[in-house]
Amino acid sequence: MLRFFSVLFLALTLFGCASDYAQEELAPSHPDDIQNKGLGKFLGEETLHFGGPKKRETEDTGLGVNSHLWRATLDTISFMPIASADPFGGVIITDWYSPPQSPQERLKMNIFILDRQLRSDGIKVSIFRQERDNAGQWVDKSVDPQTILDLENTILARARHFRTKTTKR
Repeated sequence: MLRFFSVLFLALTLFGCASDYAQEELAPSHPDDIQNKGLGKFLGEETLHFGGPKKRETEDTGLGVNSHLWRATLDTISFMPIASADPFGGVIITDWYSPPQSPQERLKMNIFILDRQLRSDGIKVSIFRQERDNAGQWVDKSVDPQTILDLENTILARARHFRTKTTKR
């Protein structure tokens, strides 16, 4: 009788271990694992997905904003000194910068990345411009709105380029 219970206990223990292992293999714990293992897909790689979230345009990089926009912004304004950068809030603030060809002028930018998706309205740029007057004081000057639009478009184009490079891998 003792032998029977020992064998039964051993069999149940092994069965319990085997079922936990099989369950892990059949049901991935993270939604991205479902896509990575190919489970829940119907009619190919990029068509319909069942049993998991829709494929996101962004990667889970730990950033609070779109990683392509973040990288493209930093790359585009790399010539300017960064005063503050918050990847979770999506805020980049530059320090004042004087271009070498016009030392009597200086620029400062505040850039806000507003979304986790790569969208044309996902970025907002503010540019501040000052010129030195005859007394040597900095005086605020206006910035052409087209300059701001051109900078936003440059960042968006670079972000699309980065996204294309990462999806081709």
